[in-house]
Amino acid sequence: MNSFFQKYNAALIKVGVITIFLAVMFVIPHYTGVWDSPITIPLLILFWLVVAYIVLPEFFKKYKATILIVYGLVIAFILILNMAPGYLGDERLVTVNLMIIPIPIFASLWLYEQWRWLKTLQADKGKAELALLKSQINPHFFFNTLNNLYGLVAEKSEKAPEVVLKLSDMMRYTIYEGKEDLVLVKDEISYLQNYIELHKIRYQKKVEIIFTHQVTDGLKIAPLLFIILLENAFKHGVEKIPNSAFINMRMQSQGKQLFFTIENSFDGDISKNHNGIGLENLDKRLDHLYPKRHELVVEKKESVYKVQLKLEL
Repeated sequence: MNSFFQKYNAALIKVGVITIFLAVMFVIPHYTGVWDSPITIPLLILFWLVVAYIVLPEFFKKYKATILIVYGLVIAFILILNMAPGYLGDERLVTVNLMIIPIPIFASLWLYEQWRWLKTLQADKGKAELALLKSQINPHFFFNTLNNLYGLVAEKSEKAPEVVLKLSDMMRYTIYEGKEDLVLVKDEISYLQNYIELHKIRYQKKVEIIFTHQVTDGLKIAPLLFIILLENAFKHGVEKIPNSAFINMRMQSQGKQLFFTIENSFDGDISKNHNGIGLENLDKRLDHLYPKRHELVVEKKESVYKVQLKLEL
């Protein structure tokens, strides 16, 4: 972004200098009579076209056809006007307007190009940040699950094939669907269910997990939003409570609105900083993906942690 402003300021300085010289070039002739020559204005136009090419080469090359056609017609008109019977030399200053009028038009076009370039730069920056945020999503979960899988294989447990299948589905979804702009909500639900089942296999203690959902078919959403909340519920809640842990999740849609609520038990004495980087990551993604179209509410009451997310799709 700094490089843009440096380039932008440098270009503005160049344009400012050109404007000053241009003003001087039109003030001096009033006292020198240089306008008496019929070729003065055409030569002046050619001179400033060369200056424009040197100062703003990219812009000039992009619109050179338009620029040359416009000023070619101006030069032709001025030459024809000079040869017209009864044309007075003192009136030649009026023709200067033909040279000046296109200048603010091309200047406005140049400013528009810079504005559009800035918007493109900001969009690319946003996409890069989103890609980084996606790459930060729960990698430790996969590593932990692989370690657990190693233990199950070593014990020749019958659960090992099931873990391999579910882990494979989750990794495939994260790698391939996770890079898409939008995915079906039902696929996100399946992803969450696989995550829950893998955790159930891991835990020896009793954990009550309820996930209810009622979502319109065909509804789409940005991928990998809810997994952060579910992961936090396990990491900061279930894993730190010796017994009677619970997670309740509800997802439902109303038209283009999607509501997601997750509640989990947690030990307030242990989980001092329940939010962590996960919620911060989610908040940044929501700002990028659903600006002014989302509402994230976090509540802590006694030993229950609750997060509500509302999205305008």
